[in-house]
Order: sequence, then C-alpha cells, then structure tokens
Amino acid sequence: MNNLSKYLTDQAKLYQSLNAVEKKRFIETLYHSKNMSWNEIASLVGTYGNKIRRDAKLLGIKSRTKSEAQSVAIQEGRHPHPTKDKGHSETTKIKISDAMAESWENLTEDQLEERSKIGKELWDKKTPKEIEEFRKAAGEGVRKAAKEGSKLEHFLLDNLIAAGYRVEHHKEQFIKNERLQVDLLLPELNIAIEVDGPSHFKPVWGYDALQRNIRADKEKTGLLIGRGLVLIRVRQTKSLSDKYLRDILSDVLDTIRKIKKKFPSEGERQIILGEFQ
Repeated sequence: MNNLSKYLTDQAKLYQSLNAVEKKRFIETLYHSKNMSWNEIASLVGTYGNKIRRDAKLLGIKSRTKSEAQSVAIQEGRHPHPTKDKGHSETTKIKISDAMAESWENLTEDQLEERSKIGKELWDKKTPKEIEEFRKAAGEGVRKAAKEGSKLEHFLLDNLIAAGYRVEHHKEQFIKNERLQVDLLLPELNIAIEVDGPSHFKPVWGYDALQRNIRADKEKTGLLIGRGLVLIRVRQTKSLSDKYLRDILSDVLDTIRKIKKKFPSEGERQIILGEFQ
C-alpha cells in the first residue's frame, strides 16, 4: 500500500470503526504528509473519494486549492507537467510561464496570507525526523551552491556565453596576494558579476552571519573596484521562476551593454540589480 507503515495500513483496514480523532490523524497524515489524493486514500479504505473529502471537511481538514492539487499531482508523478513534452513552441511556453508568474504577483494580501498559513500548517505537521532531514538537505544544498554555483549563477553563465561573451566561472586569485573568487568574470570588459542569495541581505542564518556576509561583500567590492572592475551584484529576491530568470538576464545584458557604451567612473562601479537597492 504505497510503502505505508504497518500502523497506517492497519488504520486503513479499520477506517470505518475509527473515532473522529483517529480518522483526522489518519487522513491528515496521508493527505498532507504523504501527499495522497482523496481518491488514493479512498482506495485504501475501500470507499470513494467524495466520501473521504466530506469526512475531511467535517473534521476540519481543508482541501487543497486547484493549483495546489495540480502541483502535488505533478510532484508525485500522478499528472504530467502542463507544458513539458507537449510540443509547445518556446514562445507559448514563455507566455504560459509569464501568465503563471503574473497570477502569483496579483494575489491579494489575504490570498498570500492564506497560502502562507497553509505552508505553516504543513510544516507544523512534519515529524522531528522529517524536519531534520529537510534541514540537512537544505544545508547540503547551500554548501553545494557555494562550491559549484547556484542555479541563477549557472543560468547567467550559460546565457552570457550564448550571447557571445567570454566568461570565466569562479575565477580565483586574479588579484595579486588576494584569495578572492568571483562568481562570473568578463575579463575583456573588466566586469565582475556576483550572484547574491538571500543570506547576503537577510538574516537567513541569523543576524551575526548576515553581518559577516555584509562585511565580506563590502571588502570584496572594494578590492574589485580598486582593481578597476565594474561589479554587478545580482540579488536573488524572488523564487526562480522562468519569468524571473528571464527578467534578471535581461537586466544583466542591458547593464553590460550600457557599460560597454560608457565605462562608469570609480564612484559608480558597483551596480546592484534586484528589488533591494
């Protein structure tokens, strides 16, 4: 039964005789923790999907929205991605991506708060082991990104090369006597690009860590500008939707074109792209 524990398997067999508390715990575990659909839960207990949905509603368990249900179905492999392998042209894919991003950006404060509340409820339902595994995976992801570069960093690297620029990735020690690494370096244009994740401007890992990052960034900025380079800092202030990646790339390419046209004076050689200036 979908790799369920013996406890959940036994609960499924006894579903009709469970009391309200037991039913609520059983449904919440399968629906939220296991990401199962109403129909999948129903098939386990020998009934139909609408019966489980009604039980859940009576027990105060909120159903997913249509978009949330689709997202979970895609994630669990129950439903194909709406654009993947559909034969859509690149233009159509971009229009779909932009429409999805616009729908998120146009959510009201109440709608955003509701989605945030749902996310918090899902987090609160995680077991200590699940939380530990999530944090471990997140830490490994941060370390991997620091070593190999983030998704945004690689996206910019690939597209700058495609645009005809010579780019050196994670260039080290090009300033004498300094153990300095630059995310992306365009040596022929004297342009350095640093991709800053949220931990560079938000207390993601705590206030002290943020202050250390700010000091390190200021020191690197001074060294690069003193070396005669222009520093473009790209601050990742949103989740990496396709539209957001395209918007960032457009800003970077436009900034590079302006620098090529007129190299800025020393006081104007740090350029920050992103919402936080």
